[in-house]
Parts: sequence; C-alpha cells; structure tokens
Amino acid sequence: MKRTLIASSLGLLIALTGLRAAHAGPGHDHGDAPAAPSANGPQRQPDGSVFLPKPAQRQLGVRTLVTEAAELPRTVELGAKVLMDPNAGGKVQPLNAGRIEPGPRGLPHPGQTVRKGEVLAYVVPSAAPIERSNQAAQLAELRAAKALTDKRVARLQELADTVPRKDIEAAESEAASLAVRIAAVGGGLSTREELLAPVTGVIASAHVVAGQVVDARELIFEIVDPSRLRIEALAFDAAIASNIATATMAVGNQRMPLTFIGASRSLREQALPLAFRAQGAALNQLAVGQPVRVFVQTKDKVKGISVPVASLMKNPANQTIVWVKTAPERFEPRTVTTEPLDGVHAAVTSGLHPGDRVATRGATLINQVR
Repeated sequence: MKRTLIASSLGLLIALTGLRAAHAGPGHDHGDAPAAPSANGPQRQPDGSVFLPKPAQRQLGVRTLVTEAAELPRTVELGAKVLMDPNAGGKVQPLNAGRIEPGPRGLPHPGQTVRKGEVLAYVVPSAAPIERSNQAAQLAELRAAKALTDKRVARLQELADTVPRKDIEAAESEAASLAVRIAAVGGGLSTREELLAPVTGVIASAHVVAGQVVDARELIFEIVDPSRLRIEALAFDAAIASNIATATMAVGNQRMPLTFIGASRSLREQALPLAFRAQGAALNQLAVGQPVRVFVQTKDKVKGISVPVASLMKNPANQTIVWVKTAPERFEPRTVTTEPLDGVHAAVTSGLHPGDRVATRGATLINQVR
C-alpha cells in the first residue's frame, strides 16, 4: 500500500512539471521576429522583372507610352556655348586710363536694364604730375597771349578809320584761335570720359567699383539682349555643315529650335565652328558663356522608335535599358541601343518592338525596386 502511494505521488509530480511553460535557450528566442514581407508589395522577380501592384503604380506616378516605329533623322550631338549676338550686345571699355566715378544713376549692377547712349560711369583721366604742370603752364601762356590780343583788337577798332580792315580781321581771328586753344587745353585738364551704353539691353557683368583705377581698353561692363543670343557649336566633321536639316537645343526639359546661320572657314581647336541663332522663351534661362548641347538633325534617316530620354536607365551591367509593361502589374527590362535625337527624346534602334508600352514617368523608381 505504501509503495502504491509513493508511485502515485511521483506520477502526479511529473505531470505537474510537464504543464510548466517551455523556454528556449539563449539565442533561440523568436518571439519578436518581424513578420514576413507581404507578397503583394513591389518586388523584383527572379527573372529580373518587377512586380508592381496598381496602387503602387499610382503612388509612384508611373506612366507608359505606346511606341511606334518611324523614319527618324540621324542626329549628331555637338558641344556648344552661348555667346552674345554682336548686333544686340556690346562691351564698354575706356579709351584712357583713369579713376572710375559713378554715373547719374550710380554704377549699374548685373541684371539692370540700360538704354543705348545712357551714361553708365565716368573715367577721370590720370596723368603724371609733370604732364599736368606742363599743361597748366601752356594754359597760362595762352591766356596771357589772349589778353594781349584782345587789347590789340580794341586799339585797332578805335583806329578803324586809319587802319586797314585786314589788320583788324587778322587780330580778331588770332583772338578767336587763342580762345579755342584755351578751351581745348583747359578741357583736357578737367574733362571726364563718359562710358556710354552701346546698345539697349541688360548688364551681363560689371567689373568695377567706385574709385577703382582702370587701364585703357579694360573691360568695364558687358551688355546683352536676353532675347537675342548666339549658339556656337564645334563640329569635328566638317561635312556636317552641308548636311544640316534642323537643329535643336535642350534647356532642361524643354526643346528650343535653332536657326543655322553659317559655318566658319577656319578651324578652331581642330573643329569647325557652327553658328546658330536661338529663339524661344527659354532664352531667359541661358547666360553668356554657358555650355550647352546642340543636336543637329542631318538629312540622313534611320529607322527607330522615339522614346523620352527619361525612359533610359542603366542596369547593374551598365547597359542601357527601358522598362516595358508586359502585364497590368509587371514590368520587364529590355536592353536597347540608342542614338541622340533632339535632347528630349532618343531614337531606339534595337531592343524594342512597335506597340510595346514603355515606362516614361517613374522609370527611375521602377529601376530601384529590389
């Protein structure tokens, strides 16, 4: 009986011990592990495509474009820079060395509008002390000679009845000559050179302050007309000059048409300068000397598909790709070869088929999905 009671007690103790909570060992507690990622979110598939649900497409602003094949002009991209139009811009330079003094409206600042003939500043000529003293001595001699001549004229006029008329006229002519010479020498000592605006436009640059001493032919101001600018491109193939159909320039996301003016007849840095005239409201975004890209459409044609430049991406292998929408929620990368078109669009010559839906907006965000 006693043995049966002990065995029952041990069995009950073991049962109660088994009901206690089990604890994992150190390093094996998974109670706070994050939940598994949702399979309905944007994710990269094993084949390289991207699964992008419709809500995510709306949030990312994804837009697509149905491609069409066409005969596109073969385009050459040229490096260029913005220049002022020589007929609508100018430079202000002094003829003499001297000290700068502000004009009637003060010294103009960059961006200020000025009119042709307006006084921008004065230059007080600088001269060595010996030169100024020589001019002062010459002025004193002329004034003394003028005083004697005036007295002589007065005496001759009193004796007009007995003195020949020619003597009186000679004396009067000498007095007038001395007066002019006195005015010329005196003006040379006190005259300031006026710096006038050669054209109507906007101050592009100002290089002086009040009291600054400048040399002759030193650049003081540059004036440009923002609505009339020149674009100079350098072409290393001289045959392009005779094969230009149209030309454009990309300013941000805008495309600005260019008018071909002519080509130089001398090389510069082993390249042929081509001159274009820019037109359009985007000219206000340009500055003289700014580097730009010019896209020259030649008369030759190439068969391809036009897509926005924003659609072109790079894959990990540094290949140019576009994202094609193959299903409502699936985008597939396509390796393509391209040629420049107009700065805003590019011509895809291989890798796409007519009718493919190419991502135009949001392509960068699709490319970042992992």
